[in-house]
Amino acid sequence: MGTQAYRGLLLVLAVAFAVAFALVCIPPFIENPDIIGAFAGGFVNPYASGYAIDIFFTWAVLAVWVMYEAKVKGIRHGWVALLLGVVPGVATGFAVYLLIRLKQEKAGA
Repeated sequence: MGTQAYRGLLLVLAVAFAVAFALVCIPPFIENPDIIGAFAGGFVNPYASGYAIDIFFTWAVLAVWVMYEAKVKGIRHGWVALLLGVVPGVATGFAVYLLIRLKQEKAGA
């Protein structure tokens, strides 16, 4: 896969997840703006709990990676990806981090 296709697919996936998240989560949140309830909704059964726990740990792995590469490789602005990993979600944050990293690696090469 070439760099253009890689960049394009990451961008499409980041935006697609953000849009899907917005379509699924924003209407019920507007109807009942209970942030604690919204958070707890991810733990309504064992399966949802498993997915929610996976997402928390995936975000933690991304955070470790971002901090490591900031120190070792000098990748800047990874904090943006960590914020996006909270809202709308890790899929968007991770894709954005890979785009930030790709841009900085190309500039340094």
